[in-house]
Amino acid sequence: MIFKETSLQGAFVIEPQIYQDNRGQFLRYFCEKEFEKIGFKKKFVQLNHSITNKKGTIRGMHYQIAPLQEAKLVKCIKGKIFDVIIDLRKDSPSFLNWFGIELSEQNKIMLFIPEGFAHGFQTLEENCELLYHHSEFYSPEYEAGIIYNDPLIKIEWKLPVSEISERDLSHKQLTKNFKGI
Repeated sequence: MIFKETSLQGAFVIEPQIYQDNRGQFLRYFCEKEFEKIGFKKKFVQLNHSITNKKGTIRGMHYQIAPLQEAKLVKCIKGKIFDVIIDLRKDSPSFLNWFGIELSEQNKIMLFIPEGFAHGFQTLEENCELLYHHSEFYSPEYEAGIIYNDPLIKIEWKLPVSEISERDLSHKQLTKNFKGI
């Protein structure tokens, strides 16, 4: 695996090293020793699989607050998405900046998201599937979110929004007084 730090400190795009022969391909999805090299020493405790049917759908921007902030490892296994993260760490040099990248079954790249980030994505094709590893269990009482079109963040989504849940539409806008998490 090749780890490339993004413009948001501590977040990494992970390119697989693909081994190919007449049988097909092999690539590593996770190696504890390799993740320790980037400072990640927690365990992933939950693996989720999302399936989104309609192109243009947005899911996000979700995060969990202390004491259950979580790191995530995201991989698109079917279709293509625009994956977006926002740095919410109050002491970070990239506080309130966002980063987006296309993840797809073709490019096989993954995104490692450290604790203190909001995360969401938009489907760029029909019938997209994602796998997420989480370092904390889902806890609704620690769940939070930011509206996908927050004017303070100004995410440049790739497509017009075709679907979004009522829950995600109910997320609040950040204010200039937002102190981070």
